[in-house]
Amino acid sequence: MKVVTNTLDYPAPQAETDIAALFALQHAASRADQEVSRAVRLDRIDRAIAMMVAHSDRLCAAMSADFGTRAEALNVATDVGGTIESLKAARRNLRAWMRPERRGMNFPMGLLGVRGAVRYRPLGVICILGTWNFPIGTATMPLVAALAAGNRVIVRPSEMTPRSAAALAEAVAEFFQPDEIAVVNGDASVARYLTSLPFDRIIFTGGAATARHIMRAAAENLVPLTLELGGKSPVIVGPSANLTQVAAELAGGKLINAGQACVAPDYVFVPKDMREPLLEALKSAFSRMTPRMQANPDYCSIAHDRHREHLRHLLADARRKGAREVVINPAGEPLDAPGGKILPRILLNVDETMSVMQQEIFGPILPVMDYETIDDAIAYVNARPRPLALYYFGQDRREADKVLSRTVSGGAVVNATLLHTVMENLPFGGVGASGFGKYRGVDGFRECSTAQAVLHQSRWNWAWKFLQPPYTPLKLRILRSTVRQ
Repeated sequence: MKVVTNTLDYPAPQAETDIAALFALQHAASRADQEVSRAVRLDRIDRAIAMMVAHSDRLCAAMSADFGTRAEALNVATDVGGTIESLKAARRNLRAWMRPERRGMNFPMGLLGVRGAVRYRPLGVICILGTWNFPIGTATMPLVAALAAGNRVIVRPSEMTPRSAAALAEAVAEFFQPDEIAVVNGDASVARYLTSLPFDRIIFTGGAATARHIMRAAAENLVPLTLELGGKSPVIVGPSANLTQVAAELAGGKLINAGQACVAPDYVFVPKDMREPLLEALKSAFSRMTPRMQANPDYCSIAHDRHREHLRHLLADARRKGAREVVINPAGEPLDAPGGKILPRILLNVDETMSVMQQEIFGPILPVMDYETIDDAIAYVNARPRPLALYYFGQDRREADKVLSRTVSGGAVVNATLLHTVMENLPFGGVGASGFGKYRGVDGFRECSTAQAVLHQSRWNWAWKFLQPPYTPLKLRILRSTVRQ
């Protein structure tokens, strides 16, 4: 694949008055059509699929241009193809998702003909704030749930990937009216203005520092949030693990987008006597997947200068404080060749004083730590903010269950990495510091809906009268009879 050198100008920030008018348009449309039939939702989903297919080449080229080097296969598999598969899954399941759920009623009202159900209704207007590491996917994957739930949507892609943002805006404008879906481009000031508006939900993918600003702004209008924030996703390797399999999964997880993924393995715990064998297996796995890196179109560049400097700072700080750095460089290439790439590193002898163990890495750097007992590894994970993902490797089912039952994370995977993020029937999202709220599949549909309780009273329901005055001695005796164990 050729490296794209598109020189498209950055999209001009949109004026606050235009954004306000767009929000007012969508808000009015959402209130005028609050039923949003299945036929309307399917039409929007179908048009979204057609949009992604028709603009796939342009979207992929734009992402590669923003990064400098980003494999077309990665662009297709994650951002474009992944969104299309989610849209198709929503199309297949929409009838079942929209069906009211029957719920049982309290005794004796259920016996007296009272019926209850939950209906999932559209929220209204949803704001999606994407980020730069998957510049199309983080804008379009949440869009699937929003459309399936019958909402209008304003999308603001990251300003750090301007070509992708411009390409998405062009695609959306071709297939949707502004009162259905619109893309708003601009810098951080545009994002701040958007979050000041009274949306019915904001879905944000990004860092915790920005999320705190969004929460403060959203609180003014009591806007509910879905936050996907990442964090440090640990890997625990058990004594029964196959190190060849572990190394292949860890190398693959780090090579996808050069580790610029919120669920990338962040650090590894391994039994002390398995540390050096794992290091050799990792070197072999990395070298097999990417025998060359600087001139290899399959090895992704770091997206922008600021993040490259962040990664270099993490490495320099770790070296200065005594970490052992192993550079994966099978072809003996220069470390600082043009193109914005950072070669993979494995760090040993790391400790808590190092920035690499305090901050989310978000790049091709993998600290490896050893432990005496599995309880030590579990205690280390539990002493820190709850991660977005946790990975366990081993053939001991009891140990796997112990790790899963004694830790809390947004998602967990046994004997693989990242795989849970592409499963349509599993919710995706964080917990605590790694975010809250879920999207994908039915969980995303419900996240972007309001669960409306609907009760149908029965004319035979005499039990309700016991809660209405006058409260006679007989009523009180009957009500008191319910106060028991």
